[in-house]
Amino acid sequence: MRTVILDNEAVQALAAPDHRKHRQVLAHLAAVVARRRKGATVTAIVPTAVRVEAGWDRSSAEAAALNRFRLTDHPLDRRTADTAAAIVAGTGVSVADAHIGAVASTATGDIVVLTSDPGDIALASAPRRVTVVRI
Repeated sequence: MRTVILDNEAVQALAAPDHRKHRQVLAHLAAVVARRRKGATVTAIVPTAVRVEAGWDRSSAEAAALNRFRLTDHPLDRRTADTAAAIVAGTGVSVADAHIGAVASTATGDIVVLTSDPGDIALASAPRRVTVVRI
């Protein structure tokens, strides 16, 4: 099983075809689709705190194209919020990055994070080993 987690800039790049990193993020999602077609279990996740930071309102007309991607929300529920709060207290990373770290702490299998800030993601995810892909 593989979990791919998108950070704020990955979501923003995916949402805007004219974003300079749009094609790069699309290529990673194409790899997710290819793995799924081959029978692999791959989940692409956007933590809800990341959606808020990126300004992605799924109900807005402007989000129609972005909503077509099979990206699963990971809610900031009680347990995840407690874990994220501990990450913020211990590292000083943003709430969205801490939410990514909290998701990584409970995910099974390989974890890949698409991010523009690999240092904060590595810090937020520790001690869990994640593959950080800089976009």
